Amino acid sequence: MRLIYLLLFTVTAFAQPVKVEAEAFARQELDSVRQWERKQGLEASGGAYLQALPDTRRTHDDKLIKGENFTDEPGQMAVLTYQVKFPAPGRYFVWVRAFSSGPEDNSIHTGLNGAWPESGRRMQWCEGKNVWTWASKQRTAANHCGEPGKIWLDVPSSGEHTVQFSLREDGFRFDQFLLTTDPNYKP
Repeated sequence: MRLIYLLLFTVTAFAQPVKVEAEAFARQELDSVRQWERKQGLEASGGAYLQALPDTRRTHDDKLIKGENFTDEPGQMAVLTYQVKFPAPGRYFVWVRAFSSGPEDNSIHTGLNGAWPESGRRMQWCEGKNVWTWASKQRTAANHCGEPGKIWLDVPSSGEHTVQFSLREDGFRFDQFLLTTDPNYKP
């Protein structure tokens, strides 16, 4: 049996960013192949985090199977949904605290209201192996380790919206996410 948290988070425009625990999702779907499982970890915020399991691709030598242990198309598998109340429309930059142990468990996608904009695809971590690390970088053809300042969600109106995350690589460990209107903010 899976616990479902029904929480509503509020982002205050132009104030301190809001942090949301990954395990406080409202629902999980498209999880027949891979799913987010709650794990205990002393270094994780609140002592818990989510991991996309099973983890079958840990190194470049392990077989990449699109639609099973990897997907470059966001919203296709292992989707988490969070209900967030926004006080104003605008651009909200997304930061994620993640733990990566290797080259094949270091990316995720984010979206809004069921849409997966280019600005939410391919969040990437190269630095900070084997330690919890905040990042907001997008993997591009020019920089596979990611370019800062390219991960955001454009919120069309004030009120409640769904912020979503979906698997890109299995094994990804997800502790928290942060939303801020300040493009220069760094956790």
